[in-house]
Amino acid sequence: MPQPICVINPNSLQNVTASIARAVEPLVHGGAGSLQCVTLDAAPPGIVSQRDADRAAPLVAAFVEQHEARFSAFVLACYSDPGLFAAREVTHKPVIGIGQAGIATASLLGERIGVIAISAAGIARHWRYYRALGVERKIAGERSIDLSVAESGDETLALERMNETARTLRDVDGADVIVLGCAGMAALRARIEAASRLPVVDPCTAAVSFAIARTGHRTCWRANASPGGNER
Repeated sequence: MPQPICVINPNSLQNVTASIARAVEPLVHGGAGSLQCVTLDAAPPGIVSQRDADRAAPLVAAFVEQHEARFSAFVLACYSDPGLFAAREVTHKPVIGIGQAGIATASLLGERIGVIAISAAGIARHWRYYRALGVERKIAGERSIDLSVAESGDETLALERMNETARTLRDVDGADVIVLGCAGMAALRARIEAASRLPVVDPCTAAVSFAIARTGHRTCWRANASPGGNER
């Protein structure tokens, strides 16, 4: 039996893992692959500050190193991609960050990328990452909805803020494609796209799609909520 692809939520919020699982589930129901979603229980409850990202990074690399033999590929489901390069050092299997995948996918759909961030506190860190990747000139702007990571997928709190932010990125910053800058936003992608009338990229779906294509899986859906691999 082919090994599953592991989707790692590098924060400790189970509801974020559940939101990611719901977003990528259609890929599997279409017969595309076998996935296992896990939560890093020892990680911060959301990746907002540089300190949060720095705390999560070694946990990500350690998880990949410990579980390398169990999976065919790893998707790092945080827009900041904490621990991505360290994880790639401990395995020859694909390790795909949703931040890189989201920007790469958006580049195929438009010329000027607008990013919806969860918090203003994370925007400077994102720009440092864009510069490190050499993609900063593609970013038309990044604006935040100023909610917690736990609130990012709650449509009663987040949806209208995200719609307004997407319209501002379009009308003020000149964006012609939008990237969701937090994994917890994944379930709201289609409604933001309808409201903004722009292509909207969920980076989780983008990264998982690439992992499925890279590994060539054709099996079934599995979703787990903890790194120990116990199904819930």
